[in-house]
Amino acid sequence: MIKPKWFRRESDGGYSCTLCPRACSFRPREDALGFCGVRGLCGGEPCIPGYGRCVSLSMDPIEKKPLYHFLPGSTILSTGPAGCNLSCDFCQNWTISQERNVPARYVSPEDLAQLAMSRGSCGVAFTYTEPTIWFEYIADTAPLVRDKGGATVMVSNGEINPRPLKELLEVTDAWNVDLKSWSEEFYREHCGGDRNTVLDTISTLAASRCHLEITFLIIPGENDDPEEWKEMAGWIADNCGPDTVLHISRYFPGYRLKNPPTPRKTMQHALRVFSKKLNFVYPGNIAGLPSHTVCPDCGAECISRNGYLSKSEGIDRGECSSCGRELGIVHEIPF
Repeated sequence: MIKPKWFRRESDGGYSCTLCPRACSFRPREDALGFCGVRGLCGGEPCIPGYGRCVSLSMDPIEKKPLYHFLPGSTILSTGPAGCNLSCDFCQNWTISQERNVPARYVSPEDLAQLAMSRGSCGVAFTYTEPTIWFEYIADTAPLVRDKGGATVMVSNGEINPRPLKELLEVTDAWNVDLKSWSEEFYREHCGGDRNTVLDTISTLAASRCHLEITFLIIPGENDDPEEWKEMAGWIADNCGPDTVLHISRYFPGYRLKNPPTPRKTMQHALRVFSKKLNFVYPGNIAGLPSHTVCPDCGAECISRNGYLSKSEGIDRGECSSCGRELGIVHEIPF
């Protein structure tokens, strides 16, 4: 029997969900789903109808998450729930994050852990949509993956309250968090979210034992102000450290937003701006821009990449083979 967490009984007999800042509320004796499409009430009591209902199961290169400094060159079983607690009008996976009645199949925590570790995977990545809305499923699955020698990866929008986040940090190993803009207005208008919650999530992750990388999708005319980039880069460097990995992704029109794709020159300019504060800035979704890991001290090429294929011939136990500089690269499962 699944025991839902993060529901609070209200004085009128209803409930509110305390997992994320959206704080969905439910009337007494109601059968309803929250905004995320995964959590709600059944027979008037808290339930997780989306528990373990996977919209996809795929073995991916870990670089595709994207994670460049966590077990480079490995593969990982990837899955996710049908739903999300944001409403981004530029969502690249909107057919599974924003739609209702998405085809999905139940996979038990035991079966998911077994499937991952029997196929040569380094673990399980909860991705594609928003994994934190699957709190109970991840809390049940991640320890089983760890018992089998695997890692648990989260690819998240960061919209989660502090207490459930801290519990997830105890059972997960690496996170990639989308920082969608430096503008609070952007978060409100385009995502229905809260930027400060995401910043709190990122700073909490940076101070934890979990590996952290950040992704920033650049949308022309929306979040492409270089002055905002400078502020964002400075905040990341000051709060997470200058060695924090930042992935800059190229936007393509989809779902409701129809802005043109991000120009190549914008991507190149962003790389220059962010690299003034951060040592490891990588381009994504655009051909021809190098994404190798280069030692900030001696300039040696430590990891070479061609698409999602990587060769880690220039690192030795997470350090630069040429000069010994610590690069923050997790080369083995960290437990």
